[in-house]
Amino acid sequence: MATPTYHQLPPSRPFWLLTGIAAVLMLVGFSAAHHMETMGHWVTGMSNRIVWGMPHVFAVFLIVSASGALNVASIASVFGRDDYKPLSRLSSLLAIALLLGGLAVLVLDLGRPDRLIVAMTHYNFRSIFAWNIFLYTGFMALVAVYLWMMFEPRMNRWVRRVGTLAFSWRLILTTGTGLIFGVLVARESYDSLIFAPMFIAMSLSFGTALTLLCAMFVFAIRGDHLPDEQVTRLRRLLGYFVIAVAFFVIVDQLVRWFSSGHEAAQRFLLFEGGIYTILFWIGQGIIGTVAPALVLLLKRFDGRSATVGAALLVLVGAFFQLYVLIIGGQAFPIDMVPGFTESSGFFDGAIAEYHPSFAEISLGVGGIGLALLVFLIGARVLAFLPAPASGRPAR
Repeated sequence: MATPTYHQLPPSRPFWLLTGIAAVLMLVGFSAAHHMETMGHWVTGMSNRIVWGMPHVFAVFLIVSASGALNVASIASVFGRDDYKPLSRLSSLLAIALLLGGLAVLVLDLGRPDRLIVAMTHYNFRSIFAWNIFLYTGFMALVAVYLWMMFEPRMNRWVRRVGTLAFSWRLILTTGTGLIFGVLVARESYDSLIFAPMFIAMSLSFGTALTLLCAMFVFAIRGDHLPDEQVTRLRRLLGYFVIAVAFFVIVDQLVRWFSSGHEAAQRFLLFEGGIYTILFWIGQGIIGTVAPALVLLLKRFDGRSATVGAALLVLVGAFFQLYVLIIGGQAFPIDMVPGFTESSGFFDGAIAEYHPSFAEISLGVGGIGLALLVFLIGARVLAFLPAPASGRPAR
C-alpha cells in the first residue's frame, strides 16, 4: 500500500464554531471546579460514603477511552494492517486529547489541586494510585514519541517498535485503571480481578466508538467523507468489542452471584438497587450493549446514519456502566462485621444516597470540552488528516 499523505484540517465556519463551543465547555468546567474548591464539596452530591462522584465517571470514561483510541494506530503499526494506517495519526492525537481531558477532571476533582505536587513527589508503591501517575504520564509521553516517529520520515523505521511499546503500555495502563476497583476488597461490588480484562475490553469499545465518530466528524468539517471501507472496518471492530465487554460483564456477574459473600451486593445491583438496577438492565444492557451490537453486526443496518447512532449508543451505555460501577459500588454499604448487622447514627448498613450536582456534571463536561479543543487544534495545526480521496477534493 502506498504511503498516505496527510493534510491539516482547513479553517472553516464549522471548525471555528465547534472550537468555540469546546472552549466554552472547557471554561464552564474550570468555573465549576473553582466553585467547588471555594465553596467546599458540600455543594456536590458527594459525602463521606460516596467519595467518587460524577466527575470520576467522566474522568474514568475519558482515561479508559484514551487507551482504546490508540487501537487504530496499534493495528496499523503493530499488526501490520496498512489499511488502518491513514487514521493512525488521528488515532494517536485523539488518545492524547482524551487523556488530557480525563486527567484535568481528575485533578480538579481532588478538592485541593495545589496538593497534586505532594502526590507526585511522595509515593506509596503499595497503592495502585501511585503507579497510575507513572502510567498516565508515561503513556502521554510515549504517544508523543510515537507521533514523532510517524511525522518524521527519517524515523519511520522505528514506528513499529515504538508502536509495540505504546501498545503494551496502554494494556498495562488500562489494567491499572481496572485494578483501582479490583483491589478494593472492602467493597463487595468491587474486589474482582476480572476488572482488569474487562477494562481492557471497555477501552477498546469506548475508544473505537470515539475514533469512528471523531474521524467522521473531522472529515465532515473538511467537506469530505470517511471512506466507506474504513467505516466498515471500524464498525465491525466496534461490534466485536461491544460483545467482548458484554462477555466479561456476564462472567463477572455470574461469578459474584455464585460466590459466597457477594449475594447481598448482587441482589442489590440486579434486583433491589432502584436507579442502579434500572441503569444496569436498561441503560447498560439494552441501550449500551444489545441495541448497538445488533446494529453494528447486522448487514441490514450498514448505513452511515445507523453506524453513527450505534456508536453514540455505545458511549451512552458506557456512561451508564461506569455510573453503576463507580457510584452504585459505593452506594452499597460496607460489610464492617461479616455475619452481623450494623446500625448507628452514621448510617452503617444503609444504602447511601447520591444526587449529582450541576457543578459536578459541569466539571465532567468541561473535561470533554478540553479533549475536543485539543483534538481540533491539533488537527488544525499539524497534518493529522489523510489526504482526500482522488476525485473528491476537500472544500
